[in-house]
Amino acid sequence: MKPDKLLAELEEIIEKLNYRIRWERGRFKGDSCVLEGDRIVMLNKNHPTELNVSMLSRFLIRQDLDSLHIKPAVRKELEVIWAKNKLISSDEQQNLDV
Repeated sequence: MKPDKLLAELEEIIEKLNYRIRWERGRFKGDSCVLEGDRIVMLNKNHPTELNVSMLSRFLIRQDLDSLHIKPAVRKELEVIWAKNKLISSDEQQNLDV
């Protein structure tokens, strides 16, 4: 899946989790926060798409995704990113492959 398409799919998932995405410029990596009761995920406009995809994947691994429908192709891409960045253990990866 192309990085731009994957980024758009991840944005949809994050919006389903009731977070709002804000694109800003600056010297920050990006992350999530709660600002005056508003749940926000900040992304840096200056970063390449792949870096923002990686940031969103790190955010999503900390969320409860069991109740959400995630397209199989997107879930597979997330699992690859998580395994590549060692965000999930090899045992968890084997469970996902079953």
